[in-house]
Amino acid sequence: MTLDKFRSVADRALGPFVGAARTVGLSPNGVSVIAFLLAVAAGIVYGVAAADPFRYLVGAVLVFLNGWLDLVDGALAREMNVASSGGDLLDHVLDRYADIVIIVGLAAGIGRWALGIAAVTGVLMTSYLGTQAQAVGLDRVYGGLLGRADRLALVGITTGVAAFVTLPLGPFSLVGWLLVVFAVVGHLTAAQRFYYSMQALN
Repeated sequence: MTLDKFRSVADRALGPFVGAARTVGLSPNGVSVIAFLLAVAAGIVYGVAAADPFRYLVGAVLVFLNGWLDLVDGALAREMNVASSGGDLLDHVLDRYADIVIIVGLAAGIGRWALGIAAVTGVLMTSYLGTQAQAVGLDRVYGGLLGRADRLALVGITTGVAAFVTLPLGPFSLVGWLLVVFAVVGHLTAAQRFYYSMQALN
């Protein structure tokens, strides 16, 4: 269920945004930083959403903007022919911090810290296994049940709905169930990537 395989499709829609970034003089690294700041803003909004569920809708918009700019920075680097290992490193580091701050914000907003810890470790292990494959000589692994594009889409959609659905669904709220999915499916995705990498190395 990964959306990462549709990156080439998304790239074709990025032209106007890449052009706009060039017009205002943004570098790919600058776009990456802006995307990260949007994620931080989303995490803060989610952290205080209990006081006003409408804030979940604001957070959803910020998350979608973060995801879109995360595509723009790479496309801009290719367009300007300035793609580099340093830019790739910066992008991945900021993406991981963005993942952390968004999930911590979601957990803080509903006071479910244990779920937040389980979710964030699942997400980080998924990302780690994707890049560790590259470190041992394989291609970077994007596959599995839940990639970053999938996570951002789920966060945006779920929190957008949570702005209007405030009643608990069994033991958890809608956002609580989202953290459960990240905790369970995140670790399963990491296991999938580990299995794929071990098979490729043998």
